[in-house]
Amino acid sequence: MTTPDTLVRPHLLRDTRNVLTRELKPVLRDPFTMIFSLLQPLVFLGLFGPLLIGSSGEPPAETLAWFVPGVLVMIVLFGTGATGSNLQYEMMTGSHERTLVAPLARSSLLTGRALKEVAPIVIQALVIVAIAWAFGFAVNPLGLVIGLALLAVFGIGLGSLSYALAIASKEREWLFWGVQQMLIFPLLILSGMLLPLDAAPEWMRGVAAVNPVNWIVQAERALFAGDLADITVLWGWLAAVAVAAVGLIVGVRAIRRSS
Repeated sequence: MTTPDTLVRPHLLRDTRNVLTRELKPVLRDPFTMIFSLLQPLVFLGLFGPLLIGSSGEPPAETLAWFVPGVLVMIVLFGTGATGSNLQYEMMTGSHERTLVAPLARSSLLTGRALKEVAPIVIQALVIVAIAWAFGFAVNPLGLVIGLALLAVFGIGLGSLSYALAIASKEREWLFWGVQQMLIFPLLILSGMLLPLDAAPEWMRGVAAVNPVNWIVQAERALFAGDLADITVLWGWLAAVAVAAVGLIVGVRAIRRSS
């Protein structure tokens, strides 16, 4: 039996580009949605940042060098981790079913959506860096470029997993948000994103050691500081690539099986 996926497999790149273009259009028509999503990281930067500066006893520039990279990873964690809700809305309104019968490779429906997450990640990260720079935050230019690429790879994987979760939970929004929140906050706390884990209990440091978000946060701090050869950069890339690979595999399988 032939399916849309088998018919147009040679045109996967073209189909992915078409899906990517379709997904980006609402963002371009309504950029305020992306601006609104900056409120949470700006609140953390504006309110949590001064608390860290006051309690650390270090110069503000050094505290921001530690804190800002974590805020950027937070953007990816909360932003792409919730993108599956858009797919859930499409499933409830019936538009997702219409795309399934379109002459497109089903895998492109996932990869195109996942790639769409790159643009908001880069734009929001640059806005946060520009704001923090005005308050003394310094960043290595090459490290910034590599760090943004690292965030993009991580965002593609996390977004794919979010889409897979949306397909698995289908029209049960409570299930999607319940699982999403249950996973996001432990990943955040056990990453050293907001507070150092040096004084944490041994079991917590042990869990953090296998938390991919923890290594991505450490890699971003090293990159932004200009320590491009630091071992944490390698571990951060391995973690981001692993999340992207798992996310795309799970997501593509889920969307191929969806009906």
